[in-house]
Amino acid sequence: MVVVDNTEILSEEEKRLKEDRDRTKYWKKWGPYVAERQWATVREDYSHNGDAWSHFSHNMSRKRTYRWGEDGIAGVSDTHGLYNVAFAFWNEKDDFLKERLFGLSNPEGNHGESIKECHFHLDNTPSHSYMKYLYKYPQKKFPYEDLIKTNAKRSKLEREYNLVDTGIFNDNKYWDIFIETAKETEDELLFRVTAYNRGDEPAPLHIVPHVWFRNTWSWGRDSRKPSIRQVGPLTAQSTHHKLGEKYFQCSPSPNYGGRSNDIMPQMMFTENETNNAGLGWGENKQPYVKDAFHRFIVDGEKKAVNPKRTGTKSAAWYAFDEGDGVPPGECAVVRFRISSKPSDGYIDEEMFDDIMDQRLAEADEFYWRVSPMPMTDDLRNIQRQAFAGMLWCKQYYHFVWDEWANGDPGMPPPPAGRKNIRNQQWRHMFLDDILSMPDSWEYPFFAAWDSAFHCIPLSMIDPDFAKKQLDLFTREWYMHPNGQLPAYEWNFGDVNPPVHAWSTFRTFKIERKMYGREDLDFLERVFQKLLLNFTWWVNRKDSDGKNVFEGGFLGLDNIGLFNRSDPLPTGGVLEQADSTGWMAFYCLCMLNIALELAKHRRTYEDIASKFFEHFILISDALQYRKDGEAKSLWNDEDGFYYDSISWGGPWTHQMPVRSLVGLIPLYATLTLEPKVIDRFPNFKKRMNWFIENKHDVVERNVASMKRRGRDQRLLLSLVNEDRLRAILKRMLDETEFLADHGIRSLSRYHKDYPVSMDVNGKRYEVGYVPGDSDS
Repeated sequence: MVVVDNTEILSEEEKRLKEDRDRTKYWKKWGPYVAERQWATVREDYSHNGDAWSHFSHNMSRKRTYRWGEDGIAGVSDTHGLYNVAFAFWNEKDDFLKERLFGLSNPEGNHGESIKECHFHLDNTPSHSYMKYLYKYPQKKFPYEDLIKTNAKRSKLEREYNLVDTGIFNDNKYWDIFIETAKETEDELLFRVTAYNRGDEPAPLHIVPHVWFRNTWSWGRDSRKPSIRQVGPLTAQSTHHKLGEKYFQCSPSPNYGGRSNDIMPQMMFTENETNNAGLGWGENKQPYVKDAFHRFIVDGEKKAVNPKRTGTKSAAWYAFDEGDGVPPGECAVVRFRISSKPSDGYIDEEMFDDIMDQRLAEADEFYWRVSPMPMTDDLRNIQRQAFAGMLWCKQYYHFVWDEWANGDPGMPPPPAGRKNIRNQQWRHMFLDDILSMPDSWEYPFFAAWDSAFHCIPLSMIDPDFAKKQLDLFTREWYMHPNGQLPAYEWNFGDVNPPVHAWSTFRTFKIERKMYGREDLDFLERVFQKLLLNFTWWVNRKDSDGKNVFEGGFLGLDNIGLFNRSDPLPTGGVLEQADSTGWMAFYCLCMLNIALELAKHRRTYEDIASKFFEHFILISDALQYRKDGEAKSLWNDEDGFYYDSISWGGPWTHQMPVRSLVGLIPLYATLTLEPKVIDRFPNFKKRMNWFIENKHDVVERNVASMKRRGRDQRLLLSLVNEDRLRAILKRMLDETEFLADHGIRSLSRYHKDYPVSMDVNGKRYEVGYVPGDSDS
């Protein structure tokens, strides 16, 4: 946004975002919402033992219909994942069409869930008016088996074996396939695929854009079945009871090597239905099934597709295979559009490309305004592609616990007891939203605290989407009735660090600073729900009322002797320095929000006082214990915070593992400005009463009580100056935490001095392993 003479001058992308925010146009109805991996997700797991990776494998994904979503390469869909567009390719060497990205599961690989592809999210705008994706497709046979077998042979101490390690890209024998999407209007989508032959020899390539409906009709809950049928030589019409009519309009492609004849696509149709026969599950209910296009193109099975040219899944087969294929250095180009208007003939390619170029220019203008300060082109491109990665990882996420747990009336019932394998306490969940994912392939499901971090950069370019994410996780169909936020689909009941208050206030302030809007309704609405979450933490993770918290793994699952999500083999409970530090941080974030809201409603001064006092009590419990009580989590001899096992009363045992656990208490700091304190007389009165009547506690835990900061500022901090210096001494030591590229999660000290404990004849040990954990 630029302001000239007090007049707001918006870029074209900002205008689109404003229209979407004002609900005059629905610019975000279509976006990159198709997952890059739907197979092997918990949502699709109907097994008896909860083994999602084996129950729905990559090999099955070609033949088996998904229940809860779809996947594809550079996929685009509506906000409810009903109508999907994605891309498939074939190099005439692979055994099957390249319709989705490949990777290994935890049991298959030596470094866990790992994608084995070369793809890049190059560009994207918040309204998805322009998107660009790069897929590097080998011209040799894709090495599926080599990747599986070689990774299986490697130990956890060896490097993982990636696609580039196989030699598949030697001599540049690959395709650079650029996939661009642009919006002519909010409901008119243009797609262009440009595939460059980077090798030194001609090579064939088949480009097969897919258009299909997510299967919502086979489960016995909605019998209304959409349809796609051919209505012109290069046009297919789709009809859906919610989306209305859409037209898949293809353009002939220019030939290569000086040939004058255009390449005409062949339209194909089938049903998005499971190939039971192909999976060995019995007969098919009808002859046209999900993997029909693979069987038609690769296997030459001409009866695989519907000769009546109708179905719920369609594709256009562009074969660039004349002669020996596309010459080296030349490219194959495919253009098509998804329109709400019937086709009036061939696509005007010049106008089509002009719109593409215009949307790219508008994206350039928008991103320049996001960061107008001087910076190098490289740095600006890095930031822009980072934003693109965030936007490409937006995904349609659908999950209804009751339907998932109990099965569908049109399907066989799930195995007995399956619903008790995981998430049985989350029966209220009904999710049908666009969410920001940690990764589009490796983690195609939300993680609540990851999403909170995502909202910070997203709020720079699309504060409305960032606010919606934070709002959703505190809504009643996400948040548990007891106040807990869902963690992630493998275990909604696991515990993530409480960062949502911080993210909420940061998002509020970023929008205010960058766009001049103060969304107090958002701030207050989320704050009220976070009060419930805070109470859950206090009641469930500090059940003894000591102001020292348990928590669970809290995002740190490879830094301790024991699995922090499971009961301790020693008995007792784990008092966590990081959990206690996070809760102190939570207090300060809620205090900050309460003071902001108190500018408009004085009631919030009382709540601010509550969080001020609660912070002091947590701080005191972390640092000090009275005679006869358990030791604090601070170790004076080592100058560091450690987790501790508590068996009640004074019976405790510190575990001397130097990890991020001991650094996290540094997060909980807040400066109280005198002008802010003076603005709220009730808060100031209560704070002064606490200082006067609890001066021993305050002196220990307010870092600048005796020696105030500039202009009499107060510093609230979990650590005093002596402890800060002791922690920093370790954190900035290259033999401990400081590494070339950041802070280690476990001190390098433990490479030579691992920590171990013998419990009931079993030895538990943790030691430093560079780069990655061996556990």
